[in-house]
Amino acid sequence: MHKILALSALPAALLLSTGCAAAQEAPEIERVYSSPTARIASLAMVPPGSQIVFVSGTVPAPLDPANPDDLGDTRAQTLSVLNRIKASLESQGMGMGDLVKLTVFLVGTPETDGRMDSAAMNEVFATFFGTPEQPNRPTRSTIQIAALGRPGMYVEIEGIAAIAP
Repeated sequence: MHKILALSALPAALLLSTGCAAAQEAPEIERVYSSPTARIASLAMVPPGSQIVFVSGTVPAPLDPANPDDLGDTRAQTLSVLNRIKASLESQGMGMGDLVKLTVFLVGTPETDGRMDSAAMNEVFATFFGTPEQPNRPTRSTIQIAALGRPGMYVEIEGIAAIAP
């Protein structure tokens, strides 16, 4: 079970302390959100003894294997990448709710005049995190980069997942 807390619900002294009373009673991963509707967690606390899994940078699969150069737009690529991460985690008995940290690398697109299409990425992201089926939201950084490994590739995501003992 993952505990979900709102940032405003925690006293400042608890946020600044090195220990957490709740984690000492029953170790579990805690997430702190700046508001109940925040897309991402502000903090994630992983207790000692947790299993931690590092998810390597994951890139999109072609929309059609017969056409390997067609990776789609940012929306399609984000969906592909998150589905690939989900499959990798599931192969280890984990799920998307176990992710505590994601780093999203986005390349600017021609459709957005060279700026990253964070709106499209966030639209897909919201279908994987903070839903009634999967309420956990990871911490996240989103960074625009100049390019990825091949032309037309706009999305790469890496992450850290954890399961409390």
